[in-house]
Amino acid sequence: MSTQLRTKELLEQFKLSRQTLYNWIREGNVSPPEKDWRGWRMWTEEHVKEISNIIKGKEVNLSIPAIKNTKFNINNRRYLGSKYKLLNFISKVVEENCENVHTVADIFGGTGVVADRFKAEGKKIIVNDILYSNYLSYWTWFSSEEVDYKKLENIIKDFNNVVVTKENYVSKHFGGTYFTEDNARKIGYIRECIEQLSDSLTFREKAILITSLLYAMDKVANTVGHYDAYRRKLDSLGKLNLLVPEIDGIKNQENKIYQKDANILVREISADLFYIDTPYNSRQYGDAYHLLENIAEWKEQEVVGVAKKMVDRAHIKSDYCTQKAPKAFEDLVSNIHGKYILVSYNNMAEKGVGRSNAKISSEEIVEILQKRGEVQVFETDFKVYTTGKTNIEGHKELLYLCKIDG
Repeated sequence: MSTQLRTKELLEQFKLSRQTLYNWIREGNVSPPEKDWRGWRMWTEEHVKEISNIIKGKEVNLSIPAIKNTKFNINNRRYLGSKYKLLNFISKVVEENCENVHTVADIFGGTGVVADRFKAEGKKIIVNDILYSNYLSYWTWFSSEEVDYKKLENIIKDFNNVVVTKENYVSKHFGGTYFTEDNARKIGYIRECIEQLSDSLTFREKAILITSLLYAMDKVANTVGHYDAYRRKLDSLGKLNLLVPEIDGIKNQENKIYQKDANILVREISADLFYIDTPYNSRQYGDAYHLLENIAEWKEQEVVGVAKKMVDRAHIKSDYCTQKAPKAFEDLVSNIHGKYILVSYNNMAEKGVGRSNAKISSEEIVEILQKRGEVQVFETDFKVYTTGKTNIEGHKELLYLCKIDG
């Protein structure tokens, strides 16, 4: 009979965090273990070999110079609830069920990939998010302000070549946890340099440099894609490398960019189609991406707790992550000026754990939308993000399309 290890023994043998191990299972790199009569996971010699091979592969990769991309695109980052894999589904529903849509307002924009898809289809874009880090990203991808691309390439090249030995705000608070000490020092140095260059940059040029830094940070962050926590074992050892955005030849005409409370914004704008993708559950995006927000704002705030979150985050809290969600949603929908409302929603309901559970139900969404007009519901299968703690079966991503009366 082959030797079997308990999870704790396996983690101690390889000095792994439980989160890293479960990530490897979810990614298909490690076979799921069987459970004994007590429900405990039991690991075999085959699992030990699989994990050994992963670790050896990481060590080899670190010793081989990577072939680096020179540019990055809007979707080249990790983000909770990203709709990148659902873009075809969203586009198809609009194309087949909406008429004369020339302007799209994406009022909970996130990474901006949905707005980017509609822009690629020739539509005028209104894009909004409460996070300043996302607002800067929108200036990178959707602004029509002219930029000196060659100047930006040279600045980024200098940033990548610099060697930083002096400690700074970022290395002091985030070195050895979210980032290696080297990367943390470099992040702090680069962000301060961008601030010092402000007088010689347009707002979009500054936004591009900060966005480049934030995307580069995502590639080397010692996390599972958000900043609610970092891995106990620092295993993201790649070097920080900034890229230039793929914006050559992109013409953005009449797009509008906001950083506002969506419930306030809808009272001020109009569009043919309003796309709505609120948080719905208790995961405050200001908490999940506090570190990126900290770097974007660059106020060098005091940080607290194990996760080292900014003390002042009240301005980026959302009612949609609280029991106020149904009331906030009703207020939002009732004040929209347009032809169509398209709402993204997933059917997590009570399937998840704690913070993943929805604060507003599918029935409530339909009921609220029906006050504005006829509602159609479309669905597609989608693998939900659960930070590796829960296996969600039968998960669906839903789209509610309301054709507004009058």
